[in-house]
Amino acid sequence: MTYQVGRCHLRELLLKNDMTQVELAEKLNVMPQQIQHYIQDNRVMSLKVAKNISAILNCTMDDLYEWIEDGF
Repeated sequence: MTYQVGRCHLRELLLKNDMTQVELAEKLNVMPQQIQHYIQDNRVMSLKVAKNISAILNCTMDDLYEWIEDGF
């Protein structure tokens, strides 16, 4: 069985943690536009970024995205 990356859940996770996109960007030392790209599903996070975001937001890396079964 394989999976495809679905919708990014970052917006909801930021709300749950009472954190803004700018605050997260500052913690990651990236531009706020990069966070916006993830939220708008224009870009998929690298493994390193996903690990750091999950540590900051106290969630698992799987929580960051919807995962869709391919059926293979």
